[in-house]
Amino acid sequence: MSGSIKDLKLHDTEKPEHASSVDNATKLPEPTSWQKLNPFLRREVEYVPPAERALVRRYDLRIMPIACLLYLFAFLDRGNLGNARLQGLPQDTLHGDPTGKLFDWVNSVFFFSYILCQVPATILSKLFSPKIWLGCAAIGWSICSILMSTTFNIAGLIVCRIGLGVFEAGFGPAVPLYLSFFYTKAELGLRMAYWFSFAAVAGAFGGVLAFAIQQANLIGGLHGHNWKLLFIVEGIPAFCLGIFTIFYLPDRPETTSYIKDGAERELAVERMNRGTQAEVVGSVNKSHIKMALLDWKVYVGGVIYFGLNAALASISAFLPTIITTFGFTKANAQLLTVPPYACAAVVLTLSAWVSDRLQTRGIICSVSSMVAGIGYVLLITVPDNVHVRYFGVFCITSGTYTHIGTIIAWFAHNLGSESKKATGIPMFMAIGQCGSVLGSHLFPTTEGPRYMCARRFPCLVSCALQFLAAICAIILSIAYRTKNNHRDRVYGRPDPDEKVDVSELADDSPGFRYIP
Repeated sequence: MSGSIKDLKLHDTEKPEHASSVDNATKLPEPTSWQKLNPFLRREVEYVPPAERALVRRYDLRIMPIACLLYLFAFLDRGNLGNARLQGLPQDTLHGDPTGKLFDWVNSVFFFSYILCQVPATILSKLFSPKIWLGCAAIGWSICSILMSTTFNIAGLIVCRIGLGVFEAGFGPAVPLYLSFFYTKAELGLRMAYWFSFAAVAGAFGGVLAFAIQQANLIGGLHGHNWKLLFIVEGIPAFCLGIFTIFYLPDRPETTSYIKDGAERELAVERMNRGTQAEVVGSVNKSHIKMALLDWKVYVGGVIYFGLNAALASISAFLPTIITTFGFTKANAQLLTVPPYACAAVVLTLSAWVSDRLQTRGIICSVSSMVAGIGYVLLITVPDNVHVRYFGVFCITSGTYTHIGTIIAWFAHNLGSESKKATGIPMFMAIGQCGSVLGSHLFPTTEGPRYMCARRFPCLVSCALQFLAAICAIILSIAYRTKNNHRDRVYGRPDPDEKVDVSELADDSPGFRYIP
């Protein structure tokens, strides 16, 4: 590390003697008594130089808008089946589908290709330029979404949904890996929240857009087939953004032209190596792939993600239908899906801020799943009060989205090396996406309006999975804290911003510390 970079980052415990002459605007005061009791005050008061703050702002202005909009359009194209269902898709392509089972399979077949392609696609993404990889993925899924408007039977819908899953598999798990190149562990949680909150924004925006399209009086071949226009309108923006991404999304800090050569690039690379170690561009560490496959923590994360995705998939596809069982018209049901998603985006962002300040993820994950579980309890136990049941929907969306956004940021740091992240992140996501298949079948039409019957209890299943996720999050947090404490006793407490050699042992390196 060059001397100029070390001079940029000064801790108040490490400032040289001449630091006393620094202007009072850059000199940190001692914490007050209240600040010492404030749980949101970072344990290590540090001075962040203007050059670094400016670099982070540049990242936020270029990277985050592109990444967030990509996810917005990805989630719109993935979850618009629920809205299309209320606009006549089953009647036009599924022969009415009185039982709802054909729609369930059209919805869930996306996840089959998504699950199978996640791990190989994310590992393969390390060999390519990030902007090329992510841009091409967006172009691919947008074409599949637009083609869904041309289908006239279940076979066409299934083929398009499979293609959608293949291309989105190369996008979803690659983004947390990509963002970890630019943001430190103290910054990543909030950025992941911004990114994932656009899934909730997609739910809210999709409801408004579906309402507007449903009110349209179309002519020509689209007359009476408003769902076709829905797929076209939501597919075209992703295609355009994919092309934009190829030209404007920054590559890795070592190679991107967005970062100026010299001190700025040195700072960017130094940030990339804080508490970990970057790998050689275009390389994959095969031993770390094996380590990820054998890491029990990845599988516990998969169990958590399974329960969360069972809820997320069912809510995304069936929320408009569930709200119609409250007694609202189909058009009003589209609009009433907006507030729960908007609330989820706000709760997720606030929770991520708290998580970054406290540098803890497990507690946030556990509490959020408990909130979602309580939402399902309300749906199960209060069959007649519409207001209470609608509040339960708010609990479900807010708790589920918060936990998913937080756990992605959790694993984006705690796997140690790039290769282990490229394997472990899509692994726990792939395991979790099996829950999406389950969620796609939890709410068949024949079991409305309470979605309970003598044989199946869909809300009860989702409720149990949420509380299981809460327990698993606590187990992971305790395991991480125990390992950190053991390494502190044996090897001493390291500087959290120093480069750690993870080339051999990944997160098992003595100098590596987990976020609990």
